[in-house]
Amino acid sequence: MTDKIAKRSLRILVAGGGVAGQALAFWLTRGGHEVTVVERFPAPRASGAQVDLRGQGIDAVARMGLLEEVRGQLVDEAGVAFVDSRGKPKATIMANTSGKGRQTLTSEYEIMRVDLVRILHEATKDDAAYVFGKSVDGFDQDADRVTAHFSDGTSGDFDLLIGADGQGSRTRRALLPEGFDPYWRVGIHMAYWFVPRIASDTNIRDTYMVPGGRQIMRRSHNATETQAYFVLREESAEASAIHRAPVEEQRKFWAGRFRDAGRQTERFVEGMEDSPFLYSQEVVQVRSDTWSEGRVVLAGDAAHCASPYSGMGISGGLVGAHVLAGEINRAPDDLPAAPANYERVLRPFVDKIPGEVSPRILRVGMPLTKHAISAFQNATALACFLRIPDLVARLSKEDRGGDWQLPAYADAA
Repeated sequence: MTDKIAKRSLRILVAGGGVAGQALAFWLTRGGHEVTVVERFPAPRASGAQVDLRGQGIDAVARMGLLEEVRGQLVDEAGVAFVDSRGKPKATIMANTSGKGRQTLTSEYEIMRVDLVRILHEATKDDAAYVFGKSVDGFDQDADRVTAHFSDGTSGDFDLLIGADGQGSRTRRALLPEGFDPYWRVGIHMAYWFVPRIASDTNIRDTYMVPGGRQIMRRSHNATETQAYFVLREESAEASAIHRAPVEEQRKFWAGRFRDAGRQTERFVEGMEDSPFLYSQEVVQVRSDTWSEGRVVLAGDAAHCASPYSGMGISGGLVGAHVLAGEINRAPDDLPAAPANYERVLRPFVDKIPGEVSPRILRVGMPLTKHAISAFQNATALACFLRIPDLVARLSKEDRGGDWQLPAYADAA
């Protein structure tokens, strides 16, 4: 490896081998540190839906020198159409590919999560140690070290533990006070899976609104596969609990909630049975007043999950990894200061994102009645006829992360 910094080398454990965890491995190994990434899955995750890069997230990938590799794996999604029960588009918002302004509902950089993870893994596997099929179940720490306790019964000592273990982070659970609830709920639930692609599945994402605060989305990422999404506006204990239930119960729940939805519901429900996976989740934000304590620090969704509707989840993880690693690399001899500086620098960026996903805005996009659906579609159609979404995107001076600038560090490429 080239361009390493001649400073103290730390033994750093990263819990979680997703996008944020591998981005941390990229930057921390460039800083000359001995990095171990522990991932509970038996291999780099080969499943997951379509994700996107926006604003500062694009800058973060460019700083890694990986933007051209990402471009080579982009999904062909030209825009988003709001369709009626026959599949006829009522309004279509195209992606902004001008290279200026902000991204629209479809980003210029749409990529399958598995492809982004693979790109990051290829860029880090020779420099970081990866341990698959294992997780961090707990830890102890003192002034000199943190001892991680693993799922196989073993333990290990490190200078720093970074919890990049996602929205349901065990590291965060152990770090924060007992009883603290980091989740900010918006009353929306989502499930997605893959079905075979058919001739009518175009490169425009379809969004079909159903009375009762329901949406069916369809997007196709390659020649043979289509992603099916059911989205539900519901505040009930049953809806919140279903995501922890066995997969068979999840299938019954989603099929039941959408039984009368029409459009391609039957196709998608049948495809759910044969899909290699079903991912069911409650749409939440993760909000915490602190991201670190001593030699343990949180990153990515474990620290600041912005919800899928922000469009900034992946970008936020990449940006946070860049900042956290940059602060560690800059002051490896002062670990209390590095996490504190990371939080000070990144907070303004993270605090900007929730404004994009206020519950009121989300409810407007998930109408309860046929009349409200028609009103939404008519208003969107008029805006598209007047080219308002296109003009707003192209003329905007900032993307969803606001005017916050990605900081430069001495070890950046």
